[in-house]
Amino acid sequence: MRVCIWGARGSLSATFNAERARAKVKAALEIAVEKGIDSTTDLDEFIDNELPFPVRGSYGTNTPCIQVEGEGDDYIICDCGTGLRDLGNRVMSERQGAPGAHFHIFMSHLHWDHVQGFPFFVPAYIPGNRISFYGGHPGIEKVLREQQSEPCFPVHFDNLGAEFDFIRLKSGQKLDVAGVSIEIKAQYHPGGSFGYRFEKGGKSAVYSTDCEHKSATALADKGFVEFFNEADLLIMDAQYSFAEANSIKEDWGHSNNIIAVELSGMAKVKTLCLFHQEPVLDDFQLQKFLEDTKEFSQLAEYRPENIIMAQDGLCIDL
Repeated sequence: MRVCIWGARGSLSATFNAERARAKVKAALEIAVEKGIDSTTDLDEFIDNELPFPVRGSYGTNTPCIQVEGEGDDYIICDCGTGLRDLGNRVMSERQGAPGAHFHIFMSHLHWDHVQGFPFFVPAYIPGNRISFYGGHPGIEKVLREQQSEPCFPVHFDNLGAEFDFIRLKSGQKLDVAGVSIEIKAQYHPGGSFGYRFEKGGKSAVYSTDCEHKSATALADKGFVEFFNEADLLIMDAQYSFAEANSIKEDWGHSNNIIAVELSGMAKVKTLCLFHQEPVLDDFQLQKFLEDTKEFSQLAEYRPENIIMAQDGLCIDL
Protein backbone atom coordinates (compact mmCIF):
# COMPACT_ATOMS: atom_id res chain seq x y z
CA MET A 1 0.00 0.00 0.00
CA ARG A 2 1.38 3.39 -1.00
CA VAL A 3 0.19 6.84 0.08
CA CYS A 4 1.44 10.04 -1.56
CA ILE A 5 0.93 13.57 -0.25
CA TRP A 6 0.50 16.28 -2.89
CA GLY A 7 -0.60 19.10 -0.61
CA ALA A 8 -0.61 19.48 3.18
CA ARG A 9 -1.14 23.15 4.04
CA GLY A 10 -4.35 24.21 5.70
CA SER A 11 -6.65 27.18 5.07
CA LEU A 12 -4.63 28.64 2.18
CA SER A 13 -1.42 28.07 0.25
CA ALA A 14 1.80 28.99 2.03
CA THR A 15 4.12 31.80 0.95
CA PHE A 16 7.57 31.06 -0.47
CA ASN A 17 9.26 34.30 -1.47
CA ALA A 18 12.73 35.80 -1.94
CA GLU A 19 13.13 36.46 1.77
CA ARG A 20 12.49 32.82 2.69
CA ALA A 21 14.73 31.59 -0.15
CA ARG A 22 17.52 33.88 1.09
CA ALA A 23 17.20 32.48 4.61
CA LYS A 24 17.78 28.97 3.25
CA VAL A 25 20.79 30.07 1.18
CA LYS A 26 22.30 31.87 4.17
CA ALA A 27 21.82 28.84 6.43
CA ALA A 28 23.42 26.57 3.81
CA LEU A 29 26.44 28.88 3.46
CA GLU A 30 26.89 29.07 7.24
CA ILE A 31 26.98 25.27 7.44
CA ALA A 32 29.34 25.10 4.45
CA VAL A 33 31.77 27.50 6.13
CA GLU A 34 31.56 25.53 9.38
CA LYS A 35 32.26 22.25 7.54
CA GLY A 36 35.09 23.80 5.54
CA ILE A 37 33.93 22.70 2.09
CA ASP A 38 36.11 23.50 -0.92
CA SER A 39 36.35 22.68 -4.64
CA THR A 40 37.01 19.02 -3.84
CA THR A 41 33.76 18.58 -1.91
CA ASP A 42 31.07 16.37 -3.40
CA LEU A 43 28.23 18.89 -3.33
CA ASP A 44 25.43 16.33 -3.72
CA GLU A 45 26.77 14.34 -0.78
CA PHE A 46 27.17 17.53 1.25
CA ILE A 47 23.59 18.61 0.54
CA ASP A 48 22.13 15.18 1.29
CA ASN A 49 24.16 14.43 4.42
CA GLU A 50 25.10 17.75 6.01
CA LEU A 51 22.20 20.11 5.39
CA PRO A 52 19.07 19.68 7.55
CA PHE A 53 15.79 19.25 5.72
CA PRO A 54 14.47 22.82 6.21
CA VAL A 55 17.63 24.10 4.51
CA ARG A 56 17.92 21.67 1.59
CA GLY A 57 14.21 21.04 1.06
CA SER A 58 10.71 22.28 1.84
CA TYR A 59 7.51 20.98 3.37
CA GLY A 60 5.69 22.63 0.48
CA THR A 61 3.00 25.20 -0.15
CA ASN A 62 -0.02 23.30 -1.60
CA THR A 63 -3.39 22.92 0.07
CA PRO A 64 -4.72 19.42 0.89
CA CYS A 65 -4.59 16.52 -1.53
CA ILE A 66 -3.42 12.95 -0.97
CA GLN A 67 -3.39 9.82 -3.12
CA VAL A 68 -3.86 6.20 -2.07
CA GLU A 69 -2.52 3.76 -4.63
CA GLY A 70 -5.30 1.93 -6.45
CA GLU A 71 -5.14 -0.69 -9.20
CA GLY A 72 -4.60 -0.30 -12.94
CA ASP A 73 -6.31 2.78 -14.35
CA ASP A 74 -8.03 3.61 -11.05
CA TYR A 75 -6.74 6.46 -8.89
CA ILE A 76 -7.91 7.09 -5.32
CA ILE A 77 -7.63 10.69 -4.16
CA CYS A 78 -8.63 12.64 -1.06
CA ASP A 79 -9.55 16.30 -1.49
CA CYS A 80 -8.97 18.80 -4.30
CA GLY A 81 -6.64 21.42 -2.85
CA THR A 82 -3.93 22.99 -5.00
CA GLY A 83 -1.89 19.79 -4.65
CA LEU A 84 -4.37 18.19 -7.07
CA ARG A 85 -2.79 20.20 -9.91
CA ASP A 86 0.61 18.59 -9.32
CA LEU A 87 -0.98 15.14 -9.08
CA GLY A 88 -2.86 15.71 -12.33
CA ASN A 89 0.30 16.80 -14.12
CA ARG A 90 2.11 13.68 -12.87
CA VAL A 91 -0.71 11.44 -14.09
CA MET A 92 -0.72 13.13 -17.50
CA SER A 93 3.03 12.62 -17.79
CA GLU A 94 2.94 8.96 -16.73
CA ARG A 95 0.02 8.16 -19.03
CA GLN A 96 1.33 10.42 -21.80
CA GLY A 97 -2.11 11.99 -21.94
CA ALA A 98 -3.91 8.71 -22.68
CA PRO A 99 -7.59 8.66 -21.64
CA GLY A 100 -9.35 5.82 -19.82
CA ALA A 101 -8.40 6.69 -16.24
CA HIS A 102 -10.97 6.57 -13.44
CA PHE A 103 -10.38 9.01 -10.58
CA HIS A 104 -12.17 8.29 -7.30
CA ILE A 105 -12.10 11.52 -5.25
CA PHE A 106 -13.13 11.35 -1.59
CA MET A 107 -14.00 14.76 -0.14
CA SER A 108 -13.45 15.57 3.52
CA HIS A 109 -15.61 18.70 3.13
CA LEU A 110 -16.24 21.61 0.81
CA HIS A 111 -14.26 24.52 2.22
CA TRP A 112 -12.28 26.43 -0.37
CA ASP A 113 -8.83 25.05 0.47
CA HIS A 114 -10.16 21.56 -0.29
CA VAL A 115 -11.77 22.29 -3.66
CA GLN A 116 -9.74 25.14 -5.18
CA GLY A 117 -7.35 22.90 -7.13
CA PHE A 118 -9.99 21.11 -9.18
CA PRO A 119 -10.31 23.67 -12.02
CA PHE A 120 -6.60 23.07 -12.69
CA PHE A 121 -6.82 19.26 -12.72
CA VAL A 122 -5.88 18.53 -16.34
CA PRO A 123 -7.31 14.95 -16.49
CA ALA A 124 -10.77 16.50 -15.98
CA TYR A 125 -10.47 18.10 -19.42
CA ILE A 126 -9.70 14.81 -21.23
CA PRO A 127 -12.63 12.97 -22.89
CA GLY A 128 -12.60 9.30 -21.98
CA ASN A 129 -11.60 9.87 -18.35
CA ARG A 130 -14.11 9.36 -15.55
CA ILE A 131 -14.23 11.18 -12.21
CA SER A 132 -16.34 9.91 -9.32
CA PHE A 133 -16.77 12.15 -6.30
CA TYR A 134 -17.61 10.60 -2.91
CA GLY A 135 -18.55 12.37 0.30
CA GLY A 136 -20.99 12.91 3.08
CA HIS A 137 -22.04 16.40 2.02
CA PRO A 138 -25.03 16.75 -0.32
CA GLY A 139 -23.74 19.71 -2.32
CA ILE A 140 -20.47 18.53 -3.88
CA GLU A 141 -21.60 18.98 -7.48
CA LYS A 142 -23.17 22.36 -6.74
CA VAL A 143 -19.97 23.70 -5.16
CA LEU A 144 -17.77 22.51 -8.02
CA ARG A 145 -20.11 24.00 -10.61
CA GLU A 146 -20.30 27.35 -8.82
CA GLN A 147 -16.52 27.45 -8.53
CA GLN A 148 -16.27 27.08 -12.31
CA SER A 149 -18.81 29.71 -13.27
CA GLU A 150 -18.72 33.43 -14.02
CA PRO A 151 -17.19 35.51 -12.60
CA CYS A 152 -15.01 33.03 -10.72
CA PHE A 153 -13.47 31.01 -13.55
CA PRO A 154 -13.40 31.22 -17.37
CA VAL A 155 -14.01 27.52 -18.10
CA HIS A 156 -17.48 26.28 -17.13
CA PHE A 157 -17.89 22.89 -15.49
CA ASP A 158 -20.00 21.76 -18.46
CA ASN A 159 -17.00 22.28 -20.76
CA LEU A 160 -14.92 19.64 -18.99
CA GLY A 161 -14.27 16.56 -21.13
CA ALA A 162 -14.42 13.83 -18.47
CA GLU A 163 -17.57 12.03 -17.34
CA PHE A 164 -18.72 12.66 -13.77
CA ASP A 165 -20.78 11.01 -11.09
CA PHE A 166 -21.41 11.91 -7.46
CA ILE A 167 -21.88 9.33 -4.69
CA ARG A 168 -23.35 10.36 -1.33
CA LEU A 169 -21.89 8.48 1.63
CA LYS A 170 -22.96 8.18 5.26
CA SER A 171 -20.86 8.00 8.39
CA GLY A 172 -20.03 4.38 9.19
CA GLN A 173 -20.53 3.25 5.60
CA LYS A 174 -17.98 0.89 4.07
CA LEU A 175 -17.26 0.30 0.39
CA ASP A 176 -14.63 -1.24 -1.90
CA VAL A 177 -12.98 0.85 -4.62
CA ALA A 178 -10.10 -0.20 -6.89
CA GLY A 179 -9.01 -3.01 -4.60
CA VAL A 180 -9.10 -0.85 -1.47
CA SER A 181 -11.60 -1.16 1.41
CA ILE A 182 -12.80 2.24 2.62
CA GLU A 183 -14.73 3.39 5.70
CA ILE A 184 -16.12 6.90 6.28
CA LYS A 185 -16.56 8.71 9.61
CA ALA A 186 -18.19 12.02 10.51
CA GLN A 187 -15.91 14.55 12.21
CA TYR A 188 -16.10 17.77 14.24
CA HIS A 189 -15.66 20.83 12.00
CA PRO A 190 -17.73 23.93 11.08
CA GLY A 191 -20.16 22.64 8.47
CA GLY A 192 -19.08 19.06 9.19
CA SER A 193 -16.28 16.99 7.69
CA PHE A 194 -15.53 13.31 7.06
CA GLY A 195 -12.50 11.12 7.60
CA TYR A 196 -11.60 7.99 5.61
CA ARG A 197 -9.90 4.75 6.54
CA PHE A 198 -8.26 2.82 3.69
CA GLU A 199 -7.25 -0.85 3.95
CA LYS A 200 -5.41 -2.98 1.41
CA GLY A 201 -3.23 -6.07 1.68
CA GLY A 202 -3.24 -6.08 5.46
CA LYS A 203 -2.15 -2.42 5.67
CA SER A 204 -4.22 0.59 6.72
CA ALA A 205 -4.05 4.35 6.32
CA VAL A 206 -6.42 6.94 7.78
CA TYR A 207 -7.01 10.42 6.37
CA SER A 208 -8.49 12.59 9.11
CA THR A 209 -8.16 16.30 8.48
CA ASP A 210 -10.26 19.29 9.51
CA CYS A 211 -11.45 17.78 12.77
CA GLU A 212 -11.20 19.50 16.13
CA HIS A 213 -10.33 17.13 18.96
CA LYS A 214 -10.52 18.93 22.29
CA SER A 215 -9.95 15.88 24.48
CA ALA A 216 -8.41 12.59 23.53
CA THR A 217 -10.32 10.83 26.31
CA ALA A 218 -13.69 12.33 25.36
CA LEU A 219 -13.17 11.62 21.68
CA ALA A 220 -12.37 7.99 22.45
CA ASP A 221 -16.02 7.63 23.46
CA LYS A 222 -17.07 8.83 20.01
CA GLY A 223 -15.26 6.03 18.24
CA PHE A 224 -12.13 7.77 16.96
CA VAL A 225 -9.77 5.41 18.73
CA GLU A 226 -11.57 2.53 17.04
CA PHE A 227 -11.51 4.36 13.68
CA PHE A 228 -7.75 4.97 13.99
CA ASN A 229 -7.07 1.59 15.65
CA GLU A 230 -3.63 0.18 14.80
CA ALA A 231 -3.41 2.15 11.56
CA ASP A 232 -0.05 1.87 9.85
CA LEU A 233 -0.39 5.54 8.92
CA LEU A 234 -2.61 8.28 10.34
CA ILE A 235 -2.63 11.56 8.43
CA MET A 236 -4.16 13.84 11.04
CA ASP A 237 -5.03 17.51 11.35
CA ALA A 238 -2.54 19.09 13.75
CA GLN A 239 -2.57 22.68 12.53
CA TYR A 240 -2.23 24.39 15.88
CA SER A 241 -0.13 24.28 18.99
CA PHE A 242 -1.88 23.29 22.21
CA ALA A 243 -1.89 26.92 23.37
CA GLU A 244 -3.45 28.20 20.13
CA ALA A 245 -6.10 25.48 20.04
CA ASN A 246 -7.19 26.29 23.58
CA SER A 247 -7.25 30.08 23.31
CA ILE A 248 -7.70 32.36 20.30
CA LYS A 249 -8.32 29.53 17.81
CA GLU A 250 -10.68 27.39 19.86
CA ASP A 251 -13.71 26.19 17.85
CA TRP A 252 -11.99 26.99 14.54
CA GLY A 253 -12.30 23.31 13.63
CA HIS A 254 -8.70 22.11 13.84
CA SER A 255 -6.68 19.97 16.24
CA ASN A 256 -3.31 20.47 17.89
CA ASN A 257 -0.13 18.42 18.01
CA ILE A 258 -0.57 17.34 21.64
CA ILE A 259 -4.02 15.80 21.08
CA ALA A 260 -2.70 14.21 17.87
CA VAL A 261 0.03 12.42 19.82
CA GLU A 262 -2.29 11.27 22.61
CA LEU A 263 -5.16 10.13 20.40
CA SER A 264 -2.92 8.30 17.93
CA GLY A 265 -1.09 6.73 20.86
CA MET A 266 -4.34 5.50 22.40
CA ALA A 267 -5.19 3.95 19.03
CA LYS A 268 -1.75 2.26 18.76
CA VAL A 269 -1.00 3.98 15.47
CA LYS A 270 2.37 3.14 13.95
CA THR A 271 3.12 6.42 12.13
CA LEU A 272 1.45 9.76 12.85
CA CYS A 273 1.74 12.27 10.01
CA LEU A 274 1.10 15.87 11.10
CA PHE A 275 -1.12 17.47 8.47
CA HIS A 276 -3.04 20.65 7.54
CA GLN A 277 -0.08 22.79 8.46
CA GLU A 278 -0.45 26.42 9.53
CA PRO A 279 0.27 28.40 6.31
CA VAL A 280 2.12 31.24 8.06
CA LEU A 281 4.85 28.91 9.31
CA ASP A 282 8.01 28.59 7.22
CA ASP A 283 10.06 25.40 6.89
CA PHE A 284 12.26 26.23 9.89
CA GLN A 285 9.21 26.81 12.08
CA LEU A 286 7.52 23.61 10.87
CA GLN A 287 10.68 21.67 11.69
CA LYS A 288 10.64 23.16 15.20
CA PHE A 289 6.94 22.22 15.49
CA LEU A 290 7.82 18.63 14.54
CA GLU A 291 10.72 18.48 17.00
CA ASP A 292 8.57 19.90 19.81
CA THR A 293 5.90 17.30 19.05
CA LYS A 294 8.43 14.47 19.20
CA GLU A 295 9.84 15.84 22.45
CA PHE A 296 6.38 15.93 24.02
CA SER A 297 5.68 12.39 22.82
CA GLN A 298 8.50 11.09 25.00
CA LEU A 299 6.60 12.37 28.05
CA ALA A 300 3.16 11.20 26.95
CA GLU A 301 1.49 8.13 28.40
CA TYR A 302 0.22 7.21 24.94
CA ARG A 303 2.19 7.91 21.77
CA PRO A 304 2.57 6.52 18.23
CA GLU A 305 5.64 4.60 17.21
CA ASN A 306 6.76 7.29 14.77
CA ILE A 307 5.93 10.94 14.04
CA ILE A 308 6.56 12.71 10.73
CA MET A 309 5.55 15.98 9.09
CA ALA A 310 3.56 15.91 5.84
CA GLN A 311 5.28 17.42 2.82
CA ASP A 312 4.43 17.96 -0.82
CA GLY A 313 5.64 15.02 -2.90
CA LEU A 314 6.21 12.64 0.02
CA CYS A 315 5.26 9.03 -0.75
CA ILE A 316 4.99 6.51 2.10
CA ASP A 317 5.18 2.77 1.47
CA LEU A 318 3.36 0.71 4.08
